[in-house]
Amino acid sequence: MIKKDNNANSNKVAKTLSFIPFGFEAKKISIEGTVTQGLPSFNIVGMGSRTVFEARERVKSALRSQGFSFPSQKITVNLAPADLEKSGTFLDLPIAINILILSSQLRQEDTKDFAFVGELSLDGSIKPIKGIINIVEEARNHHVSTLFIPNENYVQANMISGINLIPTRSLTEIYQHLKAQLNLTKIIKMPTLRRATNNPSNETLPKLDDIRGQSIAKRALIIAVAGRHNILLSGPPGTGKTMLARAALNLLPKLSTEEKIAVTKLHALDTFTNSIVDDRPFRTPHHTSSLSSLIGGGPGAKPGEVSLAHLGILFLDELPEYPKPYLESLRQPLEDRKITISRVKCKTTYPADFMLVATMNPCPCGYYGDKSHPCTCTESQIRNYKRKLSGPLLDRIDLFVEVSRPDITSLEQVTDGSEQKNAKSSIKAALEAQKHRYKDASFFNASVLTQEIANRFNLTKSAKSLLNAAAKSLSLSARSYFKVIKVARTIADLESNPAIDSPHISEALTFRQKSS
Repeated sequence: MIKKDNNANSNKVAKTLSFIPFGFEAKKISIEGTVTQGLPSFNIVGMGSRTVFEARERVKSALRSQGFSFPSQKITVNLAPADLEKSGTFLDLPIAINILILSSQLRQEDTKDFAFVGELSLDGSIKPIKGIINIVEEARNHHVSTLFIPNENYVQANMISGINLIPTRSLTEIYQHLKAQLNLTKIIKMPTLRRATNNPSNETLPKLDDIRGQSIAKRALIIAVAGRHNILLSGPPGTGKTMLARAALNLLPKLSTEEKIAVTKLHALDTFTNSIVDDRPFRTPHHTSSLSSLIGGGPGAKPGEVSLAHLGILFLDELPEYPKPYLESLRQPLEDRKITISRVKCKTTYPADFMLVATMNPCPCGYYGDKSHPCTCTESQIRNYKRKLSGPLLDRIDLFVEVSRPDITSLEQVTDGSEQKNAKSSIKAALEAQKHRYKDASFFNASVLTQEIANRFNLTKSAKSLLNAAAKSLSLSARSYFKVIKVARTIADLESNPAIDSPHISEALTFRQKSS
């Protein structure tokens, strides 16, 4: 039976602990409540948004619906630190627990070293929240012994070790657990696990054997995946550019446990899901998407597509169709593998270590250079079309591939599936070589800093001579010069060669951008 006490102690102060997501991290929030003499009222202070202030009605209704009393006095709840803007419904549950302590229905010592997070329904049930992994990580870092969370958040939260998690469904359950009337740790209610991905299954994704002909393009794709290089596929419509891009996802290895946590953490900030992301992201934003949806921003500085593609592929189809400011905004994440979102009241940095796979037509009509279809564009139209892609942006792309229309005879060839199998085997060997070289499974040839190339990579004398000669004749920029070395290093890794030789440099140069 729940004990009720309508006579709250005047000037009594109750404290509860909670956490809220803040960018890619979380912040500790102390809820301090007090009751004083005056007309009955319920006020929340501490720089909360409208959603936080609306917690007053949710908390009051939830307590009464669950059979608890609500103090008929002046109640003030402060959310500290007061200068940190707070939004969302994360603090509903800890505020309700604070009221129970103020009204002596719970004791302060009942909640010692505990933290609470969750949204309350009007009937007292606890609803799931976004960003649970951020919250659990921060609670663990603050040495919280036990964190009470919504039951539907348990699957994701349980990915983080080092903290005791108690999933709950109602205020009554928490009350009974704190009063030792019920042991929630023995009746954990595991929600149904669902796949948290918009990707097609691996069975429906195209494999290299499904793509007829295009041997050069497939070779470039293998190199790109093996070293996590950015790649641009250019060619007429119907040549298989999109199919090649989708096949890249099937060549990537499975996510490790640490990578699953990072990817799930990002996707849980974007939208609520009670599942773990098992597959590498394959994000395909349309060219009509907003700038904030691409790079991140909006209310709360949410992650954008460049961050949601972290550890996966960002696929931009028909690259010149995207507004130029959008494309220029990609320059920083392509270089730094992260994106910093700065707003008036919020600044946060999200990881953005993605592999860019982009496609484009050679001209507005799409048939420039196509032998089987005449081009209807003027020279000025073609020049203006290509000018949509700036030099600094193109300089950050490692491989350029011209995808031509395949020969009819190649479309009739029957494959035995060995091409996909051999490609995955060579990619796996290249990734192992990079893991051994960098002592880090998440670091690849494309990620090596320019100043480290001389110490990391071993070029033969003939390779250096060929590269220097090509740099002069092709007028390579400094960035392009070092990208050729990085791509050549990946080619050498695919051949299990410890040194970069002239054939590796030669092949890497074939994938540099051709002058118009």
